[in-house]
Amino acid sequence: MARVLYFDCFAGASGDMVLGALIDAGLPLPELERALGALMLPGARLSAGKVLRAGVSATKFRLVEEGRDEARAPEGLEAPRAHPHHDHANGRDHAHGHRHEGADGTPARAHAHRPVAEINALVERSALSPAARSRAIELFGRLAAAEASIHQVPVEQVHLHEVGELDSIVDVVGAVFGLEWFGIDRFAASPLNVGGGMVRSAHGVFPVPAPATLKLLGGVPVYSSGIQMETVTPTGALLVAGYAAEYGPLPAMTIERVGYGAGDRDLPGSPNVLRIVIGEERAEAAGERVVVVECEIDDMNPQIFGALMDRLYAAGALEVFYTGVQMKKNRPGTLLTVVAPPELREPLSAIVFRETTTIGLRYQEVARTCLARETVQVETPWGPIRMKLARLGGEVVNAAPEFDDCERAASRAGVPVKRVQAAAARAYARAAD
Repeated sequence: MARVLYFDCFAGASGDMVLGALIDAGLPLPELERALGALMLPGARLSAGKVLRAGVSATKFRLVEEGRDEARAPEGLEAPRAHPHHDHANGRDHAHGHRHEGADGTPARAHAHRPVAEINALVERSALSPAARSRAIELFGRLAAAEASIHQVPVEQVHLHEVGELDSIVDVVGAVFGLEWFGIDRFAASPLNVGGGMVRSAHGVFPVPAPATLKLLGGVPVYSSGIQMETVTPTGALLVAGYAAEYGPLPAMTIERVGYGAGDRDLPGSPNVLRIVIGEERAEAAGERVVVVECEIDDMNPQIFGALMDRLYAAGALEVFYTGVQMKKNRPGTLLTVVAPPELREPLSAIVFRETTTIGLRYQEVARTCLARETVQVETPWGPIRMKLARLGGEVVNAAPEFDDCERAASRAGVPVKRVQAAAARAYARAAD
């Protein structure tokens, strides 16, 4: 039976909230300290203690460095005080911590702006398993790629401002160890509450979510509860999006452990925590419910079908496809099929009615079973390529290169796409052996 971990991100997510939740769920602090090994600098120690957030008991994780106030100011802030129209409540990187200014208002020491190569060297000093070290390095590579895309610089020139300090590196590396320690086969998450307002980072004042966070959350369902603060940090986005293969409500499972990781501030009315739920997947719950909406169309300009598909996917459809059919009066037509979460049936049906010539739709709810999905990165002679993995009971049963990555790499190098695909498949096979 597969073990499942669910990130419940109703108050957002940050790296230290993930670690706090893992410790709250039973990850031993001494085991974490051992795994971090030589990554820790002299005078640094880990701290985890119980706090209350809106009356809910949670674990607050910190890295305490000798000679620095235990409560650190936001890592990404360049000025000693935050932007007047933005609040910071959850973690350390960007606006979620206590690093740049001490509790008495005095500035703390300047930030380390580390290149990815230096961070990877720190990761290699840890006592993580080879697989966990590879995962941590892959995550930092994903963050560097996001920053490089935003700032239009080569990846090797990227200096990580928001997660270049030791404590945020500890958050990511420690979370990778903790998630491996629990022996999880399948990761899922709720949509992420990203907050709102403005945040002052190393590059200036930006709207929430910050650019790097938003880039990392591509393809991930997000929303804002309206609260004016940054609730998802770059490390939070990196970890949740890097692990979760599916998003939605709590999966059907037999619950074994629950952990609450605390954000920095105690906000009235709603607990400022990340909740994780760990358990065994229920065999009968392997499927999920979806709605299938259909109609046949024989009197519409075929150019509209392309725009219709784009609008349906943008509105949350899981699948949209067209099938050629023969209709009444012996006329050729097109069967439109839309597969979606049941709660999206009405808005998606409205799009079909507005954008097409149909005057009626059929729909039914059905069960759907999907394999747990994961994305890893492999190196090829033409650059990094993402591999899409599908797991059945923890075993990888399908591994396919991301076509868009292969196409871009092939275009840059002037080689056939199939050569890049084959190289990526070989690289993954070598790494898996």
